[in-house]
Amino acid sequence: MNNLSTQAPSAKTDKLPLAALLALAMTGFICIVTETLPAGLLPQISEGLGISQAMAGQMVTVYALGSLLAAIPLTIATRGWRRRNVLLLTIIGFFVFNSATALSGNHVLTLVARFLAGVAAGLAWSLLAGYARRMVAPHQQGRAMAVAMVGVPVALSLGVPLGTLLGSALGWRTAFWIMSALTLALSVWVIVKVPDYPGQSSTDRMPLRKVFMTPGVRPVLAVVLTWMLAHNILYTYVAPFVKQAGIGERVDLALFAFGVASLAGIWIAGRLVDSHLRATVLTSLAAFAITAFTFGLSTQNPSIIYIGVMVWGITFGGAATLLQTALADAAGSGADVALSMNVVTWNSAIAGGGIIGGIILDSWGVGAFPVVLVALLVVAFITVWKTGSHAFKPGHRNNEIQAVGH
Repeated sequence: MNNLSTQAPSAKTDKLPLAALLALAMTGFICIVTETLPAGLLPQISEGLGISQAMAGQMVTVYALGSLLAAIPLTIATRGWRRRNVLLLTIIGFFVFNSATALSGNHVLTLVARFLAGVAAGLAWSLLAGYARRMVAPHQQGRAMAVAMVGVPVALSLGVPLGTLLGSALGWRTAFWIMSALTLALSVWVIVKVPDYPGQSSTDRMPLRKVFMTPGVRPVLAVVLTWMLAHNILYTYVAPFVKQAGIGERVDLALFAFGVASLAGIWIAGRLVDSHLRATVLTSLAAFAITAFTFGLSTQNPSIIYIGVMVWGITFGGAATLLQTALADAAGSGADVALSMNVVTWNSAIAGGGIIGGIILDSWGVGAFPVVLVALLVVAFITVWKTGSHAFKPGHRNNEIQAVGH
């Protein structure tokens, strides 16, 4: 197990290594935009490849599948490698596979490139949180993760619409070339600013089953699944949901409000995660549940919907920081493997949100969404409430943890 002596000099001061952390945030930004970019360019991709829009939509599906299948085995396979080499490998993967997507004129080849881009993303997501924690002292780990995760809401609120706009104006292939150019710039940024660390020695590597059975890991993953399942049911079908309030034509404004609120949520989580992690998670779940309940009572009121979307955005913005911090704390030296499980769980919730939300929508309509959301969030809340001894511990994190190398 590595300790503080293996960390960068910046870890011994109270100043966050922002340039390095923002490079990690940029990696997350590229992961999200690469994943979701085809969704906003389906007509152009469909025409360019001579396929249906439904078939073009599978570019998103295979990306998620690549992340799901690769996260755990690749994390285990590379945990002995130097950390910056692994990070650069994921970034080079994005460059190669986004470039292949931009060049491809064959649908099957495009899907293969997208699947492999998802593989790179799965490895990246399992790496980022542990990397951010390793750059700083224990009492700053939560704040460091908040900075490293800021690329997610930025991508969702600004990056995806901007990519769609550029793709529509300049062509969908140009949008992917722009992503490739960003990865080249990011690789230089990482080499110059991101410190390197050794991988885990063979004696420190915990088997997958042992990590999963570590007290606290399973409860955190259960909360990830239920919380993110509730989120994705609503997020995936937000357009028909807001339509019932008469703002179906302004779903872009609702999503922009959600994205801006998510940025606020990241900031709030960064301020509270090290001192009040448990209370912040419970408050976030309660706020989202109350919002969902209010949606069920006031589905026709645009003002209620907009306010609710912003509260929902704040709770979601901090979720990645809070949950990954809790999971890494519980897993100890098995944090990287546990975080790869988080990637699988998180992506399963994304897929599950689409499937379950679709069934609910077809069977009972959007009016049933609040009931399902509240039920899931109550389960998550109870899980956090009952697992304070090994996960989501009360009090200041610095009183409970030791610095752990990944």
